[in-house]
Amino acid sequence: MNEELVKVEHLYKDFDNDTRVLKDINFTIHKNEAVAIIGPSGTGKSTLLRCLNYLTEPTKGIVTVDGVSVDAEHHTKQDIVALRKHSSMVFQQFNLFKNKTAIENVMEAMITVHGYSKTDAYNRASELLGKVGMLDRKDFYPSKLSGGQQQRVGIARAMAVNPSVILFDEPTSALDPEWVKEVLETIKALASEGVTMILVTHEIPFAREVATRIIFMDDGQIAADGTPEEILDHPEHPRLRQFLNFIEH
Repeated sequence: MNEELVKVEHLYKDFDNDTRVLKDINFTIHKNEAVAIIGPSGTGKSTLLRCLNYLTEPTKGIVTVDGVSVDAEHHTKQDIVALRKHSSMVFQQFNLFKNKTAIENVMEAMITVHGYSKTDAYNRASELLGKVGMLDRKDFYPSKLSGGQQQRVGIARAMAVNPSVILFDEPTSALDPEWVKEVLETIKALASEGVTMILVTHEIPFAREVATRIIFMDDGQIAADGTPEEILDHPEHPRLRQFLNFIEH
């Protein structure tokens, strides 16, 4: 098996002390895996994803990404900075800088966080925008791009820092239906190249096509974890069966 890239051990997240959103989450993800996280709304999928890079701080548990471990109960700011260097995130709402062009958005973290020269950052950003089919729009500001185009710039930006793993938080949920396909095709192309990714998605047919593995979450816990065939074609868990029946009808 390929090397372990992400390991989550006994992860919990409480909000306001009385609402437990994540309950004893444990899983390991290996290099080149594309893992889709599915489940009903409000079961903690996006919270789990955000805990992996400490955009949301877990209440307890250990997150390890590419050898960097952070213990929720004993860590420093430096630990979080070190952890974040190994992952990048593609958000639902794109989160592009409005006052920067597409190429400047992709260059930003390369220059400010990773110390690239402007020339090197420009060349790498151009290459990545080409990869997601956005090179001809490199000098456009976000306001001049469709939602699908903005999300593809977001994906190029996530790839720019050479992350060990890319986290996708429902990357198509804010898109008009006509833009969904182009974003899914872009993600699919990355998965076929072996980019390690964790993808929270409602797009079940897409999860089936792209994921090497699917995690089903219910009520803040991992209720099922297996191949697309095991999870979608032969679901054993009653809640999983109920969920799949609901979304298919």
